Amino acid sequence: MSRQRKSQKSLVNSKTFSMLVVLLAFLLVGFTFLFHQWQQDEVVFRGALTVSSDTTEEDEVGEKTTARVMAHGDLLYHDIIYMSALQDDGTYDFNLNFEYVKPWFDQADLVIGDFEGTIAPELPLAGYPLFNAPIEVVDAIKNAGYDVMDLAHNHILDSYLSGLLSTAKAFEDAGIDTVGVYPEGNRSEAPLLIKEVNGIKIAILAYAYGFNGMEANLSVEEQANYLSNLDDGQMQKEIEAAEQAADVTIIMPQMGIEYSLEPTQEQITLYHKMIDWGADVVFGGHPHVAEPSETVEKDGQQKLIIYSMGNFISNQRMETMEGVANYQWTERGVLMDVVFEKTGETTIIQTAKAHPTWVQRTPNGRYSPEGYALYDYQTLILEDFIAGGKHRDSLDSETQARIDTAYTEMNDFMGLYWE
Repeated sequence: MSRQRKSQKSLVNSKTFSMLVVLLAFLLVGFTFLFHQWQQDEVVFRGALTVSSDTTEEDEVGEKTTARVMAHGDLLYHDIIYMSALQDDGTYDFNLNFEYVKPWFDQADLVIGDFEGTIAPELPLAGYPLFNAPIEVVDAIKNAGYDVMDLAHNHILDSYLSGLLSTAKAFEDAGIDTVGVYPEGNRSEAPLLIKEVNGIKIAILAYAYGFNGMEANLSVEEQANYLSNLDDGQMQKEIEAAEQAADVTIIMPQMGIEYSLEPTQEQITLYHKMIDWGADVVFGGHPHVAEPSETVEKDGQQKLIIYSMGNFISNQRMETMEGVANYQWTERGVLMDVVFEKTGETTIIQTAKAHPTWVQRTPNGRYSPEGYALYDYQTLILEDFIAGGKHRDSLDSETQARIDTAYTEMNDFMGLYWE
């Protein structure tokens, strides 16, 4: 073989080797990019995810699975409520509040509450207007069976930013996820809360209309990083991300006019936008009374809006709110009970019910050191207390009549007849 041919062969080998090196480098860069992108996608998820990569034959043909979710309005701990929970040893016990609620929660796969106030042990306890409840309230909430607590409300800064952080930590330490605040100060990049229930991924987001002026104690940067407000652009981004990552998206916005039985046009417009952006259910709050339901059709499926779920526990009632518009409605609320059904890649709302609730306040014969009469506070699910209900006989005739009226009016008013 001539030197020229050897030289040409060597050149070909060199070119081939160079091309292989370039190809391998390209593949390595591509793999690194895809792996990095996968890691970025994974940050979308937060919560108890148990995703399996195994696919069974039943999955392929569309096995049906369901997830039952319960949610409600405000847990509003006025001072008389925590005074009534004070024990002789100086601790607080709120378990009585949930005695009749827990059997209902036990039937659910996921329970979502709305805690309106703060838990800041380093500050004095207080009711309205700067709510700060004893930390023992978290024990009762945990024992009742809650999984997620919404903290997006106008009182979350009542104990300043430190109170927001301690409130979120109290629930997280108890194993209860929180939504509507960002204790890491990272709203722009925080992962979504997505709970996987029986193979159904449920995203939960929450927003508040304002913070009673207490946000003035925060810088503009802190407000953007720690709070979840009603910024259309940010909400749309988050809800659309949830729509892509989850099977179901639940939004819990707080806005409207206190003690109004009808939503404002602003509520109607925004909640419809949320459906357009990807929400399947909107569970509204803030008015301290219930507001009606609405069924919205989108892409051939029925979506659900509850404009306000009302109070779940508070000291707002006929005896304390006389003179306020719709005062008798403040002691009422609804326990929302929604079953989602997933078949293959499609998830729908199978059933939706609004169980009327009522707060029972019974004098217990005790008095606070300040001389205030104390009470036993219990939230009742009224189906258990109307005629034929399992606890009907525990009520006196006057309370039976009051409950019967509340049950009938609430059902007619909510207008939720899911088909």
